Amino acid sequence: MHNTCSRERNANDMISETLNPKQTLTDASLINNFNKVRTHSEVICKPLLTEDYVVQPTDEVSPPKWHLGHTTWFFETMVLKPFLKEYVEFHPQYNFIFNSYYETAGVRVIRTDRGNLSRPTVKEIYEYRKHVDEAMEVLLRGKLNKELADIIITGLNHEQQHQELLLSDIKYILGNNPLFPVYDPAFESKSHNNGTGYTKIKTGFYEIGHRGHGFCFDNELQAHTVYLNNFEISNVLVTNGEYLDFMKNRGYENFNYWHADGWDWVKHNCINSPLYWHEIDGEWYEYTLSGLHPVDLNAALQHISYYEAFAYSQWKGQRLPTEFEWEAAADHLSWGLRWEWTESSYLPYPGFKKLPGALGEYNGKFMVSQKVLRGASIATPEHHSRKTYRNFFYPQQRWQFTGIRLAK
Repeated sequence: MHNTCSRERNANDMISETLNPKQTLTDASLINNFNKVRTHSEVICKPLLTEDYVVQPTDEVSPPKWHLGHTTWFFETMVLKPFLKEYVEFHPQYNFIFNSYYETAGVRVIRTDRGNLSRPTVKEIYEYRKHVDEAMEVLLRGKLNKELADIIITGLNHEQQHQELLLSDIKYILGNNPLFPVYDPAFESKSHNNGTGYTKIKTGFYEIGHRGHGFCFDNELQAHTVYLNNFEISNVLVTNGEYLDFMKNRGYENFNYWHADGWDWVKHNCINSPLYWHEIDGEWYEYTLSGLHPVDLNAALQHISYYEAFAYSQWKGQRLPTEFEWEAAADHLSWGLRWEWTESSYLPYPGFKKLPGALGEYNGKFMVSQKVLRGASIATPEHHSRKTYRNFFYPQQRWQFTGIRLAK
């Protein structure tokens, strides 16, 4: 998940809404927000054993220790080196190890090789975080200009994105272990829908994109008007039980429900159920971060690809909403349990322009071959979602907490 913020927004407004829209700007509040975000990343990793920090079972998953290092690298590279004159770099090779995809920042370890690095150790990465955090506190206690404030706020939201990825990656790491280790016995307890039926949205013009003050990413900017025909959108997400009916009706065996690419994906990968579902003695079980449990038929479906979401909608004789329909209806919906696939391709809004330098690589270069997801999930940090937020993944990806909302 890759986004960035606009430097056109008022720095005070952005800081006040980074974690809590009602908070006002003071030096203390910014320091507190910084410490809160940085601490939360380490809280997420607290249940892990040392061995868990290093594993990379597939290309799209990064080891937890890499996330901890990369989010620290962001503050070191984008903030401390250019803005704190007396800052001393922690290690000269960490830019190579923890740069993710920023061509402007130089060469880097190939993503698929992140799990091959036994060094730096977990202990050293936590020392790296402490080193950078102490230097950031010195910087934060000084006078911040608008440019610097904007980059810091970007860094905070960037780390919150990685916190969501951390949980997703940890689940994939543990969920692909045949022992099905428990991450947290109490995790994922709030996964049931609230409400019933459909919301009707009338034909008309609707405003899309971020307006006014407050933090946003650059792919939400350039607010514009779209025309929508009347439609209905479900107030609730598809449940495990509803999706199981699709499976029992041989939904994975009927090519008529699938895109050609989706059907190739199903056949090539022998897909016959959502990620983390296991059929044991004729019963379906699901691996969750609280362990392996019988599938909760009333819980909101999760960990399905766009291909599966589309096929299910076809089987139901309905469709997925576009991202514009979703945003137009968002105030009337209950959302936040799962990231929701839409029928929209991830494209720039009219007038979108990349920022100069490394931050300009954060969003624009990914606007091809991906689908937009809207909402949030149970892995999304508090105060990190809004109805204009645009998430995006490739149609085959499903390790994120993704689900389905139907439209017609």
